[in-house]
Amino acid sequence: MIWFNKELQLSDVQHVGPDTMATYLDMEWTEVGPDYLCMRMPVVSKTKQPYGLLHGGASCALAETIGSVASYLCIDPDKYLCVGMEINANHLKGVREGYVTATCRPLHLGRSSHVWDIRIHQDDGALVCVSRLTVAVIPKDR
Repeated sequence: MIWFNKELQLSDVQHVGPDTMATYLDMEWTEVGPDYLCMRMPVVSKTKQPYGLLHGGASCALAETIGSVASYLCIDPDKYLCVGMEINANHLKGVREGYVTATCRPLHLGRSSHVWDIRIHQDDGALVCVSRLTVAVIPKDR
């Protein structure tokens, strides 16, 4: 179990991110595991680019959201803050409808940085995007 709260459950993350981009893009938490999180997002007009495909920026927003929250869930929030440092994404397949689901797993959980591997799949399981997010962990008193 990588989470600071060793009893972490899906109901604990439902409140994370109200009134944010995640809310606007209708992202929703779907699963919490011992070392991963899952979140989905609909492919609808507000998440599409002009050609009717899932917008790469929407995929990045999903990846940044799930990875940032994952880092937050790994630290003592009374002592530390997590801030994004770098994100990259390889967009592998276009999606026109349905949902995409992101699964986030750690590649590195250090004292001052976390690196997350985020895989985004469409409903049929096809891989849509591979993203890596690096997060800085900084003391609150800094």
